[in-house]
Amino acid sequence: MEQLGSFTLDDLRDIMRACAGVTDSVDLDSAIDDITFEDLGYDSLAVLEMAAKLQNHLGVVIPDDVAEQLPTPRALAEYVNVRLAPEEQMPSPTPAAAAEAR
Repeated sequence: MEQLGSFTLDDLRDIMRACAGVTDSVDLDSAIDDITFEDLGYDSLAVLEMAAKLQNHLGVVIPDDVAEQLPTPRALAEYVNVRLAPEEQMPSPTPAAAAEAR
């Protein structure tokens, strides 16, 4: 998989191949970005399986109700990327501020 914050559709394709749902008639290497999971042959159970794999591999929690609202591979990849993006770094406290906090 890619580095944090750069989860790609190719990464998602790998996970999709590992989950139930895809048939031989679906070419995951084609432009699937905006095709619904349902049209790709993935039912809600397969989408939940993908969400579980993403949580296990990347630590990104995708609640079941949210997973059901992500209709396409692009939407799912964007959701994951937002959660992988590094949070803004807060400045380190000065030594005096750190001593006061104790």
